[in-house]
Amino acid sequence: MNTNKIRRDFPILKRRVNGKPLIYLDNAATSQKPEAVIDALTTYYKKYNANVHRGIHKLSEEATQAYEETRKKISKFINAKSEKEIIFTKNTTEAINLVMYSFGMQLEPGDEVISSVMEHHSNIVPWQFLQNFGIKLKFVDINEDGTLKIEDYEKLITPHTKLIAVTHVSNVLGTINPIKEISRIAHKNNILLLVDAAQSVPHMEVDVQEIDCDFMAFSSHKMLGPTGVGVLYAKRELLERMKPFLYGGDMIREVSLYETKYNEVPWKFEAGTPNIADVIAFGAAIEYLEKIGMKNIEKHERELTKYALKKLSKIKNLEIYGPKNPNQRIGVISFNLKNIHPHDVASILDQEGIAIRSGHLCAQPLMKRLNIQAAARASFYLYNTKKDIDKLVQALLKVKKVFKQ
Repeated sequence: MNTNKIRRDFPILKRRVNGKPLIYLDNAATSQKPEAVIDALTTYYKKYNANVHRGIHKLSEEATQAYEETRKKISKFINAKSEKEIIFTKNTTEAINLVMYSFGMQLEPGDEVISSVMEHHSNIVPWQFLQNFGIKLKFVDINEDGTLKIEDYEKLITPHTKLIAVTHVSNVLGTINPIKEISRIAHKNNILLLVDAAQSVPHMEVDVQEIDCDFMAFSSHKMLGPTGVGVLYAKRELLERMKPFLYGGDMIREVSLYETKYNEVPWKFEAGTPNIADVIAFGAAIEYLEKIGMKNIEKHERELTKYALKKLSKIKNLEIYGPKNPNQRIGVISFNLKNIHPHDVASILDQEGIAIRSGHLCAQPLMKRLNIQAAARASFYLYNTKKDIDKLVQALLKVKKVFKQ
């Protein structure tokens, strides 16, 4: 894997920030886009801009073919049984909300959903809403090393438990959760499993049949694709039983004044004109990732993570959250410098051209569990290098100097 060659594919990496070369370490929030994805987006608007599924004319046929081709690419990418198990949403959050409305709202008072304290808000807040209808919400805790307390599942599960919702990889701790084991526990107890894969699908091979999850949600923009496109994978037999999420055009087969027959899956869940251009460009992102190879990307990021953990751990008064073993995590490293607010850390790093994230990282319950208000987070992707990490370390030493540490 030639990182220098890969970097040339990303126009934004050529720019300077505050007079310094850009070092982009905010990939857990969103990734940068290669030229191939940008070209796919502009080509659609320049050459065959038209609505999908509704037109007989040539432009509409071309747009529909390209749009549906992305569905097939996604299906192959995560090894779904059929492209009809792939539903387009606008992001991971909407995908999870779709499950909450179309499946969760059909649960009975007294039924239970199990989440975890390490979840992104997107995998907590929707389930909280179900409490208004008598659904009970439970949470699995974490160990001190940032791994899930797997034994909590068996303790929390009852005959009323209907769904386990868990992140594949923590966006704060970087922890890779044992999803296959959680899946086994869930299905042994006749419970469905939803996986938030926003931080895993972009960075490693993910096989939904091997995991045997019932639902999986992830986003285009975290894996080199455009913003505004999310994916919900769901087993077809579940989709057939679930009610639509939104109502209107394109999700219908036949409409009369007082009755509607819904379209077949997956279009039953895709009301109205979709985000055509960005879905098509997402297809180009998947092609780009497949060309490099997800195993190569994962190997590269593991090397960066191992290197970063070693370098950062040498900085005095810097605390790293999550597993210390690089084989238990991906390239997401959250940390704090003692007595320095993470916003101050991020601000000084920005002056050095380094982009990181700071704040509660959309995981306030986890922040409380860690007994902190906020954290700084550096996150890596296929175009990052050890040189980027060296620059990060140098900048953090500058932060300490500014605050006289």
